[in-house]
Amino acid sequence: MASATVADAAWSERNTTPDAIAAALRELLAERSKLNQDAEDGGLVPARVLNMVVFVESAHSEEVADRLRGVGRYHASRTVVLSYERDREELDARVSITSERDRGPGEPALLRETAIVKIGERHLDDLTTIADPLVISDLPTLLWSPYRHPEAADALLELAQATLIDSIEEPVWSAAIERACGLSQQAYVVDLAWLRSTPWRERVAATFDPARMRPELSSLELLEIRHHSDSTVAAMLFVGWLASRLGWEMDPAEIEGHRRTGPDGALSGGARARDGERVELRLRAAAELRVPGLAGMRLRSRSGLRIDLDRGPGGLHERRRDRHENECEWTLLGASRGEGGILGEGIRQALLRDPAYLPALSAARTMLPRATPA
Repeated sequence: MASATVADAAWSERNTTPDAIAAALRELLAERSKLNQDAEDGGLVPARVLNMVVFVESAHSEEVADRLRGVGRYHASRTVVLSYERDREELDARVSITSERDRGPGEPALLRETAIVKIGERHLDDLTTIADPLVISDLPTLLWSPYRHPEAADALLELAQATLIDSIEEPVWSAAIERACGLSQQAYVVDLAWLRSTPWRERVAATFDPARMRPELSSLELLEIRHHSDSTVAAMLFVGWLASRLGWEMDPAEIEGHRRTGPDGALSGGARARDGERVELRLRAAAELRVPGLAGMRLRSRSGLRIDLDRGPGGLHERRRDRHENECEWTLLGASRGEGGILGEGIRQALLRDPAYLPALSAARTMLPRATPA
C-alpha cells in the first residue's frame, strides 16, 4: 500500500541550470527545517537512505511516476528524474518536497525530495554533469532507465552503485542475460525479472526444507517451467538459482519455435547433477498468462515425488504427489506482490544485495543456446 504523502513545498524554473536546481533543493529543505519545532508531533526529518536517478522519455514520465508512487514505504530519499524529449532545447526543472502523513504519535515525518529535469537531445552528452550536483553525495545511488535507453544508462552508471533493470524489456532474451552480466561488472544489478520469481523460489525452498525432503533434491530428474512469453529470463534465472544451489553442471539449451519463446516456442536443455545423473529442463511459454512472470512449474524426482506449483487467484496453488502416489494440495495466499510491490522490492534490494542473484545469473548464462537466431 502506498504511503499517504503531502506536497509541502515546490519550485520550478525554465531554462535553468543544475546548480540552480541543487540550490533550490537546499533552500526548500532549509525552509522545512524552520517548521521542525513541534517536538510532540515528531517534527520533519529529511530521509537519508538512497538516491534514485531515473532516465525516461517524456512520453512515459507519468506512467513511471505512477509506478514510483505505488512502491509504498520503499521510496528513495531523493529521486532525480531526467525526462527526455528529443527536440527540447531548454533545460527546465521542477523540485518538490513531500512528507509522509502515515506515522505513529511522536514519530517524525520523513521528507522526500523529487527533482524532475526536462532535457533534450542536446543535453545527452552532459547527463552526468546534470545529475551529479542533484544527488546526495554520501548516499548510495540507484539508476533506473525503463524502456531501454542503454546509452543513457551507461553514461550515468558512473554515478551509481546499483542499477535497476527489467529483462523483459530486451527484444531478445539472450541479450538481456548478456546485458545483465556486463552491468554486473560495474554495479550491483537488481533485475525485476529475478524478483518476479521470488515467491516461487521461497516456496520451493520451503518445500524441501524438512529433513525428510532433503534427499529428494539430489534425485530431481525434471524441472519444467511455464512463463509469460516475455519472461523467458525470469524462468532461466529460476533454473540458474536451483542449479547454483544444487551444484548442477549446465548444458546449453536448444531453441524450439520463436526466438523469444512466444506462445508456440520453448527452450529445452539439461543439467548434470552432482551424482552424475541427468536433469531434464523445459521452459514453455504460457499463452494464457497476461502479466509478466511465471505461470507454473513441475518438479519430479527419481523416487516418484512430483510437485506442481501454479499461479492462481489469491496466491500459488501447490499439488504434491509422493512416491506412494498419495496426493495433497493447498493454496499459499498472498504469494504475489504485484508489479508495484516488485518495483518497491527492487528499490529495497539496491541496499540489501541478494547474494543468490549473481550465481543464478552465471548459471543462466551457461544455459544460453550456442547459436541464438537474430
